[in-house]
Amino acid sequence: MKKVFLAFAISYLSIGLSFAQEQPNVLIFLVDDLRNDLGCYGNTEVKSPNIDALAENGILFNKAYCQQAICAPSRMSILTGLRPESIGIYDIFTPMRKVRKDIISMPQFFKANNYKTVSIGKVYHHSRDDKSVWDVYFEKERNSYVKKENIEDLELQKQSGKKVVKGAAFEDADVADEAYKDGRAANYAIETLNKLKDDKFLMVVGLSKPHLPYNAPKKYWDLYNKDNFNVPSRNKPEGMFRLSLSKWGELKNYSNIPNEGDLDDDLTKELINGYYACISYIDAQIGKIINTLETLDLRKNTLIVFMSDHGYKLGEYGAWCKHSNMEIDTRVPLIINDGSKKKATQSNALVENIDIFPTIAELSGLNIHEVDGKSLLPLIDNPNKDWDEAAYSLFPRGDKYMGCTVTNGKFRYTEWRNPETKEVISTELFNHETHLIADKNLSGIPEYKKLKANMKRLLLKQFPKDYEFY
Repeated sequence: MKKVFLAFAISYLSIGLSFAQEQPNVLIFLVDDLRNDLGCYGNTEVKSPNIDALAENGILFNKAYCQQAICAPSRMSILTGLRPESIGIYDIFTPMRKVRKDIISMPQFFKANNYKTVSIGKVYHHSRDDKSVWDVYFEKERNSYVKKENIEDLELQKQSGKKVVKGAAFEDADVADEAYKDGRAANYAIETLNKLKDDKFLMVVGLSKPHLPYNAPKKYWDLYNKDNFNVPSRNKPEGMFRLSLSKWGELKNYSNIPNEGDLDDDLTKELINGYYACISYIDAQIGKIINTLETLDLRKNTLIVFMSDHGYKLGEYGAWCKHSNMEIDTRVPLIINDGSKKKATQSNALVENIDIFPTIAELSGLNIHEVDGKSLLPLIDNPNKDWDEAAYSLFPRGDKYMGCTVTNGKFRYTEWRNPETKEVISTELFNHETHLIADKNLSGIPEYKKLKANMKRLLLKQFPKDYEFY
């Protein structure tokens, strides 16, 4: 089910503009592995003043969802407005342009409409995707270490012939922000803004933290006392499908993480400290970039989007990764700020990451080609407006199982299907009315039969019984 074809899409690129006001610049902060652990989302421990300030005179979406909780497909989805099942790529190994040369992406569209396009840091997972259509391109960097012992550890691993070379899972060197890569990305964004201040631009700043390793300057670690953190329950949801959760993701590959067993409480708290330090670190970089907009008198005409590619587990269910259909992995932060200094608003509407492309296109006065997402402009004007009754995600387990999932904002229903035979192998129904963490699969309980039937109805709207995933 590929919704966009080259001839159809190109016809839209030539449509004239129709807007009554000056076109805005567009600045997107695309963050890696960030869940809703921010002050503006109610986390009283995390220190994120610059992100919180965006929410104070913008609109914050409480129920925004990614389409797949893994980097490459999620970012392709964001940058095309298409669901992973429309693109046909579900893994992190396949570059988009290797199989889909016909899709018109966000940078292509804005470039064709006379915007300067800028990619800084990790935007696509695969650097080569759309590399040629960015007017300014700052390559994403590999993970960086500063401490001598960690650099030496990496070198010893390389010399030993180890296949997967990973350093420490965290580092807190007493250094300036630019010693680590997100600080350098922020500096490059500031330099680029100064160069493009007289041009219309679409700038996507891909900040790599709080993705592992949790490397950030010591001053951000010092904002927190790890002894104050609660260790989350490692219990798995009762009655869940046996493949619902990934075991570890990449954490176990890091050199200072034990190879087997659950992490002890002290190491758990150390990692949470590192994750939060990284949030405060990127928050500071965001603040520097926004201050530059103010200095250059660009802020009032710059549309800012703050978002994440997917959520993440910080020890919940005993896991340290995304890679699932769980609420904690699919729900993401999303803030849209148009620079108007209006009063803070929040929306509980069910929205999706695929909605960002059509939203910024409409706010820029542009007619976009057909995509799976839809513009959120009506919600920006009226946050309490009636909206979609469901949001959708998916996650495969190899090529034998496809988990397709739907939320109505209170409950999450998932079907695990055999993509070839279309057989439903297992179903899950989790209650998230009052908590983010699932504790029990309600799918087989008689009192939830009617609710399950309604959730199945919603799921079938996006994923009919005979849906072809491949």
